[in-house]
Amino acid sequence: MIKSIFLADDDADDRFFFAEALKDINEHTELTTAKDGAELMATLNEVVTAPPPPHVIFLDLNMPLKNGIECLREIRETTKLKDIPVVIFSTSSNQGEVDTTFSLGANCYVRKPSSHLNLVATIENVLALDFSSQIHQLPRDKFVL
Repeated sequence: MIKSIFLADDDADDRFFFAEALKDINEHTELTTAKDGAELMATLNEVVTAPPPPHVIFLDLNMPLKNGIECLREIRETTKLKDIPVVIFSTSSNQGEVDTTFSLGANCYVRKPSSHLNLVATIENVLALDFSSQIHQLPRDKFVL
């Protein structure tokens, strides 16, 4: 089974490194990228009309046009999108942002790793989580990976 992964990140290098890391993971994946929140939401609204929806969305917080908080809020308020797992994928370690994304229903929060090997391991860890079972949102004490 191919896992459909969405990544919204305004940094072209981060999108490239994420795609390269996915190539090193021993899973069948298909990556769809967006360069900002507005593009992500437009793509989600197009794709989700024809199932299946993405397995997981990796969402950067600081993006132009529509930031990650705005996207997360819209995803959780939209019936056809609300159950898609959203992983915040950010360089920020701001506790306020962590708390906000937790309260808005993000599934977990990942600080962007600085090395390729750590990025591969991080993506593997997220893909190993079973968001479809009893773990829709990680508990507060395990929310930040």
